[in-house]
Amino acid sequence: MEINVLQYKDYTSVSIQGRVDTMTAGDFENRLMEILGDGVTKLLLDCSDLTYISSSGLRVFLVAQKKILATGGILRICCLKPEIKDIFDISGFSVIFSIFSDVEKATSD
Repeated sequence: MEINVLQYKDYTSVSIQGRVDTMTAGDFENRLMEILGDGVTKLLLDCSDLTYISSSGLRVFLVAQKKILATGGILRICCLKPEIKDIFDISGFSVIFSIFSDVEKATSD
């Protein structure tokens, strides 16, 4: 798993590459908490290159959502591949998160 962070418009965009599973979820969570600890109020999780997510990975998305909502912030997810979108749908996460097809739609307020 590789994580890249950049600013896009007024969002902090976190691009996730590879797998978020039991082996990588801890590192992913630590990095997200570090980013959110810096006072980020608009977070975009770009999943263009996310190839797999386990229940451990889904939990990290929930933790991040809970933390950013507690500060009045926004978390948006974009660019889910069909197989990842299916996992979000089956788990019920599609109704919990704001999911967009691309970066432009996710960052247009």
